[in-house]
Amino acid sequence: MSTDQTKTTHFGFQTVNEEAKAGMVHGVFSRVASKYDIMNDLMSMGIHRIWKNAMMDWLAPRPEQKLLDVAGGTGDIAFRFLKRAKGSTATVCDMTESMLIEGQKRADAENMASRLNWVVGDAMDLPFESNSFDVYTISFGIRNVTRIPDALKEAYRVLKPGGRLMVLEFSQIPNDLMQAVYDAYSFNVIPVMGQVVANDRDSYQYLVESIRKFPNQELFASMIREAGFSQVKYRNLSMGIAALHSGWKV
Repeated sequence: MSTDQTKTTHFGFQTVNEEAKAGMVHGVFSRVASKYDIMNDLMSMGIHRIWKNAMMDWLAPRPEQKLLDVAGGTGDIAFRFLKRAKGSTATVCDMTESMLIEGQKRADAENMASRLNWVVGDAMDLPFESNSFDVYTISFGIRNVTRIPDALKEAYRVLKPGGRLMVLEFSQIPNDLMQAVYDAYSFNVIPVMGQVVANDRDSYQYLVESIRKFPNQELFASMIREAGFSQVKYRNLSMGIAALHSGWKV
């Protein structure tokens, strides 16, 4: 008698086979790549820039560090890091080549070309040697990974001893009324915005749904600890709409 061993996961509110999710996520970001940056500004009313600066403030980049920015897309985090850390280098790794191509078109990428690498790669199976980087960042990307624990283990593997993980991701507001208001905006405005600006309602519907499926702050912190990280802490941003999580490879 045969047993169906197919594992499933979520793609937004859909249940899909694990093996299918990466391709579906790749399709989403391939379709939205050319409008990704402008949509970030519109959806968040520019607040994502404040969140990313807060990430850098807590991270406090130091000279000569090597950064790996996973799901780094168009380079927002890498550019900020390099501007703050003299002599540092950054590798932007993303599974979607079209996102990396858009990043390389930006003026900051041209100005920092000698300190930047752009690599197509999977967060769950990074194409880098162990103990290679001082800092690992992932910004609004880890919720799209098929198996988040695998990605966190890979982060731990590629970091040097003493290296730091920092994750910026949408999270949950610890106030039911405020969460309801935010949900109303997300589900009623963002997909329509995606249709008007990027001609792609479905991709932004998925992105809104994926936020609701992501673990809350405490649960995600526990997942980081289970991957081996120490001194795990988090900070809420904008009342918990987003959160920063930090951990160290000791």
